[in-house]
Amino acid sequence: MEPIRMKNPIAELDGDEMTRIVWKQIKEELLLPFVELDTEYYDLGLENRERTRDQVTIDASEAIKRLGVGVKCATITPNAQRMEEYGLSKLWKSPNATIRSMLDGTVFRKPIIAPGISPLVSSWRKPITIARHAFGDIYKAAEYKAEEPGTAELVYKDRKGNILSASKIADLDSGDVIMGQFNTEDSIRSFAASCFNYALSAGEDLWFSAKDTISKIYDHRFRDIFEELYETRYKADFERLGINYRYMLIDSAAAGIMRSEGGFIWACKNYDGDVMSDLISAAFGSIAMMSSVLVSPDGKYEFEAAHGTITDLYYRYKNGETVSVNPTAMIFAWTGALAKRGELDDTPELTAFAKAIEKACMDTIGDGTVTGDLAPLCGRKAADTLTFLREVRKHIEIQAGGR
Repeated sequence: MEPIRMKNPIAELDGDEMTRIVWKQIKEELLLPFVELDTEYYDLGLENRERTRDQVTIDASEAIKRLGVGVKCATITPNAQRMEEYGLSKLWKSPNATIRSMLDGTVFRKPIIAPGISPLVSSWRKPITIARHAFGDIYKAAEYKAEEPGTAELVYKDRKGNILSASKIADLDSGDVIMGQFNTEDSIRSFAASCFNYALSAGEDLWFSAKDTISKIYDHRFRDIFEELYETRYKADFERLGINYRYMLIDSAAAGIMRSEGGFIWACKNYDGDVMSDLISAAFGSIAMMSSVLVSPDGKYEFEAAHGTITDLYYRYKNGETVSVNPTAMIFAWTGALAKRGELDDTPELTAFAKAIEKACMDTIGDGTVTGDLAPLCGRKAADTLTFLREVRKHIEIQAGGR
């Protein structure tokens, strides 16, 4: 193959631990031999975030907004243990949360269905896409641990300092904890619009779930906005395509999911979507078989894998062990970004190559070369990461030779 040229760059966001290592291997084995890869590189590894006082995350977010397409490796969101391990000056925020906030994006996560890998839920026949609201809630909450007995109140002041509302939360003892979280009208509306638009483009039903019977103001606001937008802007298009929108309590939706055949989009609030996307991906085979894309209201895209930095295998790798990491979701992050770049730049050969890589991944799994997470599901012996990647490359070359 002649190397494919790109008209415009992609924002490339490098990450941490084992995924950082596999990220480099994917580029060396599957991308650089076939594409004149053009990226603006941003190192979001924890050491560089510390060195730049997290300015690199802001710069990377701005690059995605400017270039229109980004691809991101998994990163560490530090806790107290990580702060000590890496010698951090502070607990830096989640890079994902920062990027999502700056792009005002919604995260869509969809299982990658591979031949020979059956979902653990026997009724599932089609993928279930999780639409995760990517702003606010617990991810931007204020927290406090009581140092002595007292009373916690929720107080709201206007910009002149006048108290407009004050209500008691609880009487607390020393060691008790409280949390205050928020969301915004604009962000909820962007979330709802993104979900409706995605459902129309996919031609699939949309479910939205929350718990408005308990959260009669906070969650109910989400429900009201979804219903308002559906009735005023999207209902006619949904009916024209023969697809449906429905609101469900999240516990009812979880039960309904287990009895469904799949093939729809499940929109969830931020924390719910975080949890349910991992559950759905594992039930379809592996968390490493879940694609993820952040879509902003103005059409900017950031592709990533849904999983984390694979810390346990990283330490084994550092000790000299051969490890079996499933790189499929990371590969699909790259193919998603390349396909979108090709679509936006009218470079069909780039989009076609991205689809060829995806097919090569499926052909590799279908032929029985699988990593450790999938091996027990199909009765195969686990291959190490590089063996898997090199088999994918062989299948790419077979496709190229057949054209």
